[in-house]
Amino acid sequence: MTTLDLRDVPPPQRHPKIHDAFGDLESGEALTIVNDHDPKPLFYEFQAEVEAFDDDGYTVEREDDGKFVATLPKE
Repeated sequence: MTTLDLRDVPPPQRHPKIHDAFGDLESGEALTIVNDHDPKPLFYEFQAEVEAFDDDGYTVEREDDGKFVATLPKE
């Protein structure tokens, strides 16, 4: 499993970095991201634009203020 901690990455660089990492995954693998906010916009973006995204397997947990952990599985 690949994990990206994006909390120190400038916002304009986050989505391209996530898309690149997700693209490198094999089918059945998942990308875990650590973010400073709920990545709901990213979920909708992946749902609309990324055919291999398994939106039914997506999870997100708020671990504390400023720390959200989301798992983006690849079909």
